[in-house]
Amino acid sequence: MSIIKEFRDFAMKGNVVDPATGVVIGTAFGKIVTSLVSDILTPMVSLVTGGIDFTNLFISFDGRRYETL
Repeated sequence: MSIIKEFRDFAMKGNVVDPATGVVIGTAFGKIVTSLVSDILTPMVSLVTGGIDFTNLFISFDGRRYETL
């Protein structure tokens, strides 16, 4: 029973709670940014550029030209 008590005491210290809170907030923020880009920014860019499809648009860092990924 002392192992459970020790783990609970360890988990309730700020050293464990702070990173866990950061992970939760980071995950939520990542989903918000993904939704913002895919639902708002990408359609607006598509309207401005006349409906260009950006799914196969990429830049190659080795200087060669490729048709697709």
